[in-house]
Amino acid sequence: MKMLAHVFSSAVIGLEGVVIDIEVDLGHGEPKTFIVGLPDQAVKESQQRVYSAIKNSNLSNPRRSITVNLAPASVRKEGPFFDLPIAIAILAANGQIPQPGLQGAMVIGELSLDGSVRHVRGILAMAATARQEGFERIFVPAVDAPEAALIPDIEVFPVESLEKLFLHLTGQELIAQALPEENPTAKAPAFDQVDFSEVKGQEHVKRALEVAAAGGHNVLMAGSPGAGKTLLARAITSILPNPSLDEALEITRIYSICDMLPSATPLIQTRPFRAPHHTISHAGLVGGGNVPHPGEISLAHRGVLFLDELPEFGQRILEVLRQPIEDKVVTIARASGSLTFPANFMLISAMNPCPCGYYGDTMKQCTCTSGAILTYQKRISGPLLDRIDIHVHVPRVEYQKLSSRGPAESSAAIRSRVEAARQIQLQRFEGGRLLNNAEMTPVEIRQYCHLDAACEALMQTAMRQMQLTARGYHRVIKLARTIADLAGEKEISQVHLAEALQYRAKEFDF
Repeated sequence: MKMLAHVFSSAVIGLEGVVIDIEVDLGHGEPKTFIVGLPDQAVKESQQRVYSAIKNSNLSNPRRSITVNLAPASVRKEGPFFDLPIAIAILAANGQIPQPGLQGAMVIGELSLDGSVRHVRGILAMAATARQEGFERIFVPAVDAPEAALIPDIEVFPVESLEKLFLHLTGQELIAQALPEENPTAKAPAFDQVDFSEVKGQEHVKRALEVAAAGGHNVLMAGSPGAGKTLLARAITSILPNPSLDEALEITRIYSICDMLPSATPLIQTRPFRAPHHTISHAGLVGGGNVPHPGEISLAHRGVLFLDELPEFGQRILEVLRQPIEDKVVTIARASGSLTFPANFMLISAMNPCPCGYYGDTMKQCTCTSGAILTYQKRISGPLLDRIDIHVHVPRVEYQKLSSRGPAESSAAIRSRVEAARQIQLQRFEGGRLLNNAEMTPVEIRQYCHLDAACEALMQTAMRQMQLTARGYHRVIKLARTIADLAGEKEISQVHLAEALQYRAKEFDF
């Protein structure tokens, strides 16, 4: 009898799945298990879990030498994904499971000592890889089946235990296929964020955030402590449009691989809002580690990255944001290779104008020296400021507005205008790779952002007086295009351009 079996599984490298061929050979030596193929410690420990799981599932462990090879050997294997496929391969090599039933199948799962199958991270990426590589079906932990079922054109079977998978593969008791949720993006997200109607005053800041949400632009809010910068930032997700199905799958894949997918939520249907503390490390923000994993900027993909107290972040940490803001991806290089993670986020940042926070305040005197103010403001470099489209001052709120009981405009009303503007942009870029105006390159700007003679004259004056860079010039035009979209106008006018110019960075002239 041939004592060799193959079972296919998957590993996660970066944000992508990789097919792993698990080969098991039963030898004639003393009972001992050898795992080869560049496994990490968690994979090496699987031999104890697999032995106990087989024994406690009323199945027979072979009394032979067992060699497990994880191919390709050039890919480092980490995590407990391979417990279940190793156990199935051992049983198949021992003649307890017919090998033809494993053809066209991929098996993934971590085993408990009693044989039950535990949750593993990254199921969405691995299921997508299985479909791309032509697999017909995939066996996954029962708790992860709804996530895997989001991938079309592949049969997903939820596995509760090794024993139940054994019974299924031997034809004794079949497992029911997991079916995908119908129209998973139909239900509206339940926003638990701040509603704009709860923010008193600050109408011009709300307008700036509406423009930012409509076009996906970056924002810097500066003002005295307690003026409402953080409250406004946390309210912005309530006016962002729902992610499309493709965007939701992108977001879900990242959170699945980071093992941060909310319980009983196979598909994330809201845009992420990430607000890391200023003590965060370089690797925590952009990603990294011995085996690179996504950082906060990737967790904010298709959503919002909020950096409060912006000057308090380390200068090195802030400077690494420049490339992801421009390219919408971050590449992490290691000696073993490089990985690229998505980082298409809206940057919403907030800062005080000086160390004490009251420079330019109308009611409280600043106690900082001019040198301290300049040093504080210079913590944010010019190249980073140049990549922020909207710079807005958040002043102290007057008593009359704070005590007013009149209703302010709700997030729902603002969101309807934002969605209308986004729909115009989707139609403009139909069939392309762009989703909003902020993603336009100079090529698209020349194609979609025509300026008449009056606008050209205004931009020429602004370039000279405001000392705009080439990047600043393009960002002003993209912002004006968004303002025109909000107004429902086909062409950019002087009014739209003038509003865009007033949002450019100034020398903190409060």
